[in-house]
Amino acid sequence: MKVTQESVETAKHALDLANEAIWNSPTQLPWLVALLLGTGIFLTLRLGFINLRGFRHAIRVVAGVYDDPNDPGDITHFQALTTALSATVGIGNIAGVATAIHYGGPGALFWMWLTALFGMTTKFTECTLALHFRKDNADGSVSGGPMYYIEKGLGRHFKPLAVFFAVCAVVSSCGSGNSVQAFTMADQFRADFGIPTWISGGVSAALVALVILGGIKRIGSVASKLMPAMAILYFIGALAVLVIGYRDVPAAMATILADAFRPTAAIAGFAGATFVYGMRWGVKRGLFSNEAGQGSAPIAHAAARTDEPVREGAVALLEPFVDTLIVCTLTGLMIVTTGVWKEKKEGTYPVTTQSDITVVSQACRLLKNTERGKQCPIPPGRIAVKAGVPQGVRLIINHGFVDGPRIAVKDKLLDGFLLVDGDGKPRVLDQQGKKVKGAKLTGYTLLNSSPLTAWALQLGLQKLFPYGHLIVTFCVFLFAISTAIGWSYYGDRCAQYLLGDWVVLPYKGVFVLMHFVGAVVRLEVVWAFADVALGLMSVPNLLAILILSGTVARLSRDYFGREHVPFKR
Repeated sequence: MKVTQESVETAKHALDLANEAIWNSPTQLPWLVALLLGTGIFLTLRLGFINLRGFRHAIRVVAGVYDDPNDPGDITHFQALTTALSATVGIGNIAGVATAIHYGGPGALFWMWLTALFGMTTKFTECTLALHFRKDNADGSVSGGPMYYIEKGLGRHFKPLAVFFAVCAVVSSCGSGNSVQAFTMADQFRADFGIPTWISGGVSAALVALVILGGIKRIGSVASKLMPAMAILYFIGALAVLVIGYRDVPAAMATILADAFRPTAAIAGFAGATFVYGMRWGVKRGLFSNEAGQGSAPIAHAAARTDEPVREGAVALLEPFVDTLIVCTLTGLMIVTTGVWKEKKEGTYPVTTQSDITVVSQACRLLKNTERGKQCPIPPGRIAVKAGVPQGVRLIINHGFVDGPRIAVKDKLLDGFLLVDGDGKPRVLDQQGKKVKGAKLTGYTLLNSSPLTAWALQLGLQKLFPYGHLIVTFCVFLFAISTAIGWSYYGDRCAQYLLGDWVVLPYKGVFVLMHFVGAVVRLEVVWAFADVALGLMSVPNLLAILILSGTVARLSRDYFGREHVPFKR
């Protein structure tokens, strides 16, 4: 059957609708985000605020105080933590926080903090269950995760739910946890250094292959070195910005706390976030920066070398603390203290129907809570462009109006037309009405995602180090590699659960191939499908940990009711 562009667009539209239903809601929290947050609150109350009570003990466990090399498992507590963190601390901490503040205002960071506190309990619960119900393999290794505690904990009649989780996890591992990371990394290197995406994609794919073909022990070993190194690099850069601008930190904190409970003022033509809108972005980005409740991290923690499930659960509760309360806070404070979230910067963008450019009428003066500005009248048909300037219309990029727009083709200002469709997406035509390729728009716009964070670092460090934005570029590379190797393990354990040991090596081959393909080809349909799968894999996991929360409560009472003596070497 021939795959046409029309069929691809139809599939993309259907997946966009599914993504919208799962992740987005214009006036309230999306149902999945509400479910994740509600689960965290319930578990925190049922387990007696284990996220606070178990914190000191978790630090001692990670420090190796109780490590016994004779315990069953494949990797140490520290390696399990860094493997899981390598898949969670990543591009989301650089781009996700920036996106939350861009759309939800500075107050979104407060809601990220709040969700991290409850997310610590969710991680504790799911990782305790992963150890309690893990499987011993014939080769001496272990496997665990939601698919095992769904089947073993809830009973074999729930196996279809476990299979559903595993299928979604395999799809997500190749998409959201791999191809998307590779594309972001390759695109950043192309923009900063002009390196072709096939070169950076090939190098990163080779590095990923070298690590994941060695199995969980090599993954754990590399993650235990790579994760602290990249976190320290980013930490030093972000902390330097805050130290240099220390006078602005108290005001930034006050802005974050105040904006958490009031609408953000109008900025660059954006009417500002409502209370619910800002909270939605903070909760959404907070929960999914640390992946609490998604069911991915338990797969890594199940390999920890211990016979005490609660001990590894305690280790897992540190993840949201590190990921959100430390790394995301540094990013957010940088963005707010430097003021880049409300300033425009000159940039250049390709003009295509797939780009983030929307045309609205000249009468449009204020955008409401929408990323496209669809509430403004959209002029259909042809719009004249003279000396590069569109006539009688305004352009929107990144939730704000473009100031001083100029459209050029091969560095020559355009005299021609914009052909605007019903959604306000433009095509470029020459004076004869023929389509023009390679057109670019230059103008002053609000920034979003990782470019916003990079600009904060560049401004904050300009007196000390004028190339501060390159820290973000380098960290994006490391984060993309680390996230991919972490998700490769999640995917191969789920593939093994579905089809057996024989499928692990072929899966790794496909995973490496998808990393390279993701770097060189923009696979919107694959990405959208993976995003849907990523959301849906949370549902069976949340159902299981809610039903099995009594088991976790019993294990916790037993564990903390005993005296734990440090292991003597």
